[in-house]
Amino acid sequence: MLRSEQPFDPAIKQKIALFCNISPKNVIANLDVPLLYEAPLFLKNEGLDEIVCNYFGFDVNGEQDLSDWIEMVETAKNLSESVRIAMVGKYTALHDSYLSVVEALKHGGIGNKVDVDIKWVESDTLNENNVFDILGDVDGILVPGGFGDRGIEGMIIAANYARTNGIPYLGICLGMQIAMIEFARNVLDYEDANSIEFNHGTTHPVIDLMPEQRDVKDMGATMRLGKYPCQLKEGSKVHECYGADLIEERHRHRYEVNNLYRGEYEQNGLVFSGQSPDGRIVEMIELPGHMWYVACQFHPEFKSRPNRPHPLFKSFIRSAKEYKAQEK
Repeated sequence: MLRSEQPFDPAIKQKIALFCNISPKNVIANLDVPLLYEAPLFLKNEGLDEIVCNYFGFDVNGEQDLSDWIEMVETAKNLSESVRIAMVGKYTALHDSYLSVVEALKHGGIGNKVDVDIKWVESDTLNENNVFDILGDVDGILVPGGFGDRGIEGMIIAANYARTNGIPYLGICLGMQIAMIEFARNVLDYEDANSIEFNHGTTHPVIDLMPEQRDVKDMGATMRLGKYPCQLKEGSKVHECYGADLIEERHRHRYEVNNLYRGEYEQNGLVFSGQSPDGRIVEMIELPGHMWYVACQFHPEFKSRPNRPHPLFKSFIRSAKEYKAQEK
C-alpha cells in the first residue's frame, strides 16, 4: 500500500511489484483525501476489498451496497452551517486525548448537516471572572472524561454556566460527576459538595465509591469496565433520544453517584433518566426544563460511527444548532 500526496505513474507500481515480488495488481495506492471517511471509498476503487477477499478465500457474492457511506461522505463534504462546541477538559493541550469524542461530535454534526467547530478550553484556566469571555460565543458545552483533581473547579464553573444560561450541555463520565457536584453546590446549597476522589474531607460526598468497594485495596479491582445495561426512564429526553427502554453502553470509571443524596436531587428537579436495571446505580441525569442538559456515566463516543451517529451526540448537536438559531 503506497501512501502518497499525489497520484503516481503506473510504472512506479510495476517497479515496486518487481522489487517486492508481488503482482502489480496488489500494489495499492493510498492517496491523501480531504476527508478521512473518503479513504475506504478510494481503496475500494483501487480494488483492495476484492484482493483481500480473494486472498483469504472469502466467498463474497455481488457488489456491496455502500450507498449510506457514500451519502454520508457527500453530506460531510458539503456542510454549509456550523455550530461551536466548547470542549472543557484538562488534557486539551493534546487534542488526541479526546480523539474519539471529537470524532463522535463530527458524526453528530454530519447527522444534523452542520460542521462542528471545537473550541478547546483548558479547564484550569476557567474561572468566574473569565467564563463569559471564554464560553460566551459557544452553542454547546461538553465536559469529557478524566481522572484527578486538576481543573475540576473550572469544569464545575462550565457546567454552572451551561445550566444557568440554557446552553446545551453534555457531560461524559467525569462530566456527569461534575454536573452532580455543581448542582449540589448551587441548588442544594452544599458549598463543599465534591467527589471523594478530589476531596476526602468533604462533608457532602455526592460522588463516592460503592459501599462494597471501599475496602478494596487494589485500585484496579474497583474499576467498572466494559458493557453494562441501562434502563431509561419513560418520557425522559434520553428515552426519546434512544427510542428504547433498555440500552447497553461501555464504561470506564471508578466512582458513582452517592445514593444517599438521590432524594434531595429529585426533590429539586434533577431527573435520574438512566439507571442500572436493579436501580442501584445512576447512569444518566437530565434537567427537564433545560433545552438539553444531559450527562452520562458511560462513554457513548465508543459506539458512535460516521454513518450511524450515537443518539446522544446527534441530539446534543441538534440542540446546539437550535440554540444557535434562536440566539440570532
